[in-house]
Amino acid sequence: MIPIPSVPGGARGRTELDRVLARRLLPLLVVAYIICFLDRTNIAIAKSHLQVDLGISAAVYGIGAGLFFLTYALFEVPSNLIMHRVGARVWITRIMITWGIVSGCMALVQGEKSFYALRMLLGIAESGFFPGVMLYLTYWFRPEQRARASGLFLLGVAAANALGSPVSGALLELDGVAGLHGWQWLFIVEAIPALLMASLVWRLLPDGPRSAPWLSPREAELVVEETGKGGSEHHRLDLRAVVAPQILLTIVIYFFHQIAIYCVTFFLPGIIGTYGKMSSFSVGLLTSLPWISAALGTVLMLRSDVDVKRSRRLMVIGLLVMAGGLGMASLRDPVIAMVGFCIASSMFFVAEGILFTYPASWLSGSSLAAGIAFVNSCGLVGGFVGPSLMGLIEQHTGRAANGLLAVAAVLVLAAILSLWLRQKGEVEEVAAVPRPASS
Repeated sequence: MIPIPSVPGGARGRTELDRVLARRLLPLLVVAYIICFLDRTNIAIAKSHLQVDLGISAAVYGIGAGLFFLTYALFEVPSNLIMHRVGARVWITRIMITWGIVSGCMALVQGEKSFYALRMLLGIAESGFFPGVMLYLTYWFRPEQRARASGLFLLGVAAANALGSPVSGALLELDGVAGLHGWQWLFIVEAIPALLMASLVWRLLPDGPRSAPWLSPREAELVVEETGKGGSEHHRLDLRAVVAPQILLTIVIYFFHQIAIYCVTFFLPGIIGTYGKMSSFSVGLLTSLPWISAALGTVLMLRSDVDVKRSRRLMVIGLLVMAGGLGMASLRDPVIAMVGFCIASSMFFVAEGILFTYPASWLSGSSLAAGIAFVNSCGLVGGFVGPSLMGLIEQHTGRAANGLLAVAAVLVLAAILSLWLRQKGEVEEVAAVPRPASS
């Protein structure tokens, strides 16, 4: 690490500069992700209303929830490659405008076909936002800081569910106002922030360290040198590196992780609704508790730099904690089940934040842009498989929580596979150790 001494002329100490980067970038990105995730998942709180008003069954809902991820996955790699070429500012702004428009159009759903079509369009519109930000963070943060930066960015998911669930529940209470259903008000109102936020991203988000007006030229060059990225590399795309064994292993683990995340995201409000007769607002409040736990877990577990050995240990422990928590959540006792959801969610973003440091350690330039998108694209197929499976289980057994045991088993397998994860630095260290001469 190259030290940055505190000297006249605008240069700041290393710790102070780290804080400046986090303060200038993460709040904007977190708010954008809150809006992104809210527009992606607000159908969860509207699920029962869509069933009553439009006749959408649990199986149709599960497939529609998952179709988003199939179209999202198809367009992620080209989207990230375009962002790497044209810059984060213009491309993320474009993504936010298109997803805001499509999300608002969800209020026009008439039945099964239009539900499927708009979920697929939303996937296309939003495609590239998450992997684009994961790539963008590598331009600014050193390897040992990336897990923390990624984890803090992922707090947007927790905040979207913790704050969004009660708000969405309240919007559903507008049923009948101006002749619209409550779920129509939900989609219309929650689409507006994406369009407003797009203008802020356009004005405030720099493409990379060298274009940041709040960094001195010397600080910008040091950030570029320490990260090894800088946002200006255009190395040729190396497809062999993108599909290397460690990248493929990351994909499998991420796939299992995303099955768990989106089963909870899309079915938690419905499961809570079976605990007793409650208003939509009350269900929203209870739904927020596990996501508050997710935020607390992320802040506490990733409060300091994460080195190579600690990252793998946290990954394995995090996945096992998630599995145990979802096992508890499958029980019929509401109190025990809610505690289980909170335990599981406390490690959601700890594991995910760490996971994306692995491809970043092996790839660079266009290969990194494609690699991160490839990992997210393949992993997010779990966002289709999980909700679809949960929907089928609910339809055949009458209880969605029965599917949580299958998800817990998948997470145990992911924890076992995590033992074989390696970052490039680890492999290089092993290779550099001299072997004893044979006698």
